Amino acid sequence: MRILLVEDNRELADWLARLLRKSRYVVDCVHDGLDADAALATQSYDLMILDIGLPNMTGLELLRRFRQRRGLTPVIILTANDAVSSRVAGLDAGADDYLVKPFEPDELEARIRAQLRRGQGSRTAHVGFGSLVLETDARRFTLDGVPLDLTAREYSVLEALVLAGGRIVSKASLIDTVFGLDDDATDNALEIYVHRVRKKLGSAAVSIGTLRGLGYALRAKGE
Repeated sequence: MRILLVEDNRELADWLARLLRKSRYVVDCVHDGLDADAALATQSYDLMILDIGLPNMTGLELLRRFRQRRGLTPVIILTANDAVSSRVAGLDAGADDYLVKPFEPDELEARIRAQLRRGQGSRTAHVGFGSLVLETDARRFTLDGVPLDLTAREYSVLEALVLAGGRIVSKASLIDTVFGLDDDATDNALEIYVHRVRKKLGSAAVSIGTLRGLGYALRAKGE
């Protein structure tokens, strides 16, 4: 899951980014409205967390522009303004949820999970591929009932493959999913993480197949 965090308070932005990455989200962090608008025009996100008081372009203006371009990404507004009129303005501009600062991290993460569930429509709490199970709310994998110890990027690789349900996921799509804007996003870097996930799957009945020139897909052993 890839999140765009738009927050001009750099100390708060750094803290939030660390919190979200610890929960295995890929996070791109920008600090003004124009940079956020450019990111939304060129990248695909599963969720945006948006401050209203931004330099160069306000959060509300950014959100209106994004919705006018038919952007469907769920948006949670973070703001210190708890006035009813401010909440109404945010929701009318196209926000899906609204959280007033200061807030508890657990509440933010719960709201993120709720928006991601809605964005994914029919996704259930557990997604399985053979003996491999993704627990979407807990954001963890189990293999034969035992939790898999995965880094954030390894988790992102396996999450994308499990959600594809055995369909091919291109390298370009995986790179977009696994790496942020500031990361070294190359085919070689991706292959390193795919290799690490393969090692952690070990001799299980599920493996990652490589389809030359196309990408990767989960396979049941013997296929």
